[in-house]
Amino acid sequence: MGRVTRRAFAAAALSTLALGGDVGSTAAAPAGRRRAGTEMRGVWLATVTNRDWPSRPGLTAVEQRTELIAHLDTAVRDRLNTVVFQVRPTADALWPSPYEPWSQYLTGTQGRDPGWDPLGTAVAEAHARGLHLHAWFNPYRIANHTDPARLVSTHPARRHPDWVVPYGGKLYYNPGLPEVRAFVQDAMLDAVRKYPVDAVHFDDYFYPYPVAGQTFDDDAAYDRHGGAFPNRAAWRRDNIDRLVRETAARIRAVRPTTRFGISPFGVWRNAATDPLGSDTRAGVQTYDDLHADTRRWVRENWIDYICPQLYWNIGFAAADYATLLAWWAEVVRGTGTRLYLGEALYKAGDPAQPAAWQDPAELSRHLTLAKRCPQARGHVFFAAKDVVVDRIDAMARVVADHYPRPVKPPH
Repeated sequence: MGRVTRRAFAAAALSTLALGGDVGSTAAAPAGRRRAGTEMRGVWLATVTNRDWPSRPGLTAVEQRTELIAHLDTAVRDRLNTVVFQVRPTADALWPSPYEPWSQYLTGTQGRDPGWDPLGTAVAEAHARGLHLHAWFNPYRIANHTDPARLVSTHPARRHPDWVVPYGGKLYYNPGLPEVRAFVQDAMLDAVRKYPVDAVHFDDYFYPYPVAGQTFDDDAAYDRHGGAFPNRAAWRRDNIDRLVRETAARIRAVRPTTRFGISPFGVWRNAATDPLGSDTRAGVQTYDDLHADTRRWVRENWIDYICPQLYWNIGFAAADYATLLAWWAEVVRGTGTRLYLGEALYKAGDPAQPAAWQDPAELSRHLTLAKRCPQARGHVFFAAKDVVVDRIDAMARVVADHYPRPVKPPH
């Protein structure tokens, strides 16, 4: 199908809505398989490096608020129901926090009060529009540089330099220190105490992605705390397991109605590494490289939802979307963990991406395929700026083919 405008798709959706059917016969699942009621229709709203919002640091409070509201209104327009809002991108805060400084992505200066409360406003305005607001936290990333002197003088990383590990051109908190794990939980849970967020959300950053020729220096922490483990990798996985279990328990204690979800890199392990893994040949495996046992978190029911980032096209040789959809469906089967699927809207129309991503129908085909899988309970799109720009109307195609009417967010 050639390029079709958002207006044309909207007209088609309205026309079909009047007839009581889904748009596009190829996208409609058999009637008996459609799930009535709720499904996840989410969008990530990234703030790190001003990726999606604010459009640049240093806008006035009014300008920032206007841009934020526009993203919420765009979500409503596209009949989405959930915004995953990044509120702790780099050991900082988009709310008045007693633990960490105001984010530099607001004013251009870390620690400077922006004159308003972005998270509080986002929660209130999202709920006023019938949207759920998931507060998205990055647990361990401190900075996208390696100079502690560039952090505000009161930053916890400057007060506790022994907590910090430089790696790959960035600064990280050391996940192997129990005091770090307690601190990052305290910092994140402050937002849950203050605001009725619908979920706490982690993405794919636990131990950092591997950088060739570099070593994540946690020798001292391993010597102090790793004696009970057969090797460093097992100890590191236990550190992340503890973060997940403890965060889940603390969320339940603070605000029992708030859910906990994680959006990991889409490959747990390749089958060539582990017979329980997926039939993929991915260069990164979360279990081995990020020390994140994402499959265990699902099977043990530690989290309420998992949203693997399936950022590949159908038929991609090393990591086929269809293969990974089926693998994750089997992982969640019989558990209490819901499966949502992370979608790479940002790739649609990017000339650097493979030919499949130049087709406006590629993402719509993902949703068509997922409709045949009872375990798949919805999708989250990366990311908000791409929903707005929609280079080749791939999102418009998704809306017209699959979202003919609003539905309530999952509870």
